[in-house]
Amino acid sequence: MAATVLTTEDLQEFKVELLEEFKELLKSQSTLQPKKWLRSPEVRELLNISPGTLQNLRINGTLPYSKMGGVIYYEYADILKVMQSNRIHHK
Repeated sequence: MAATVLTTEDLQEFKVELLEEFKELLKSQSTLQPKKWLRSPEVRELLNISPGTLQNLRINGTLPYSKMGGVIYYEYADILKVMQSNRIHHK
């Protein structure tokens, strides 16, 4: 088995290529639209709330949802609407 020798130039070239790939990946992620429908764990993480709080938002009608096959889905646009309608402006 032959040994491969890596030079400093090889490592520098690899670093530049890797950084370019990371930049492209970050650029493509920033242009992605959020998913239209989110499941409960995603909503809880997005809003940083507990399962009980999310359940209360459903029960009192604050946050609309759809249920299919035992899985609860929330529309991303509805979450934004609720957040906007409950926004508090200080003077």
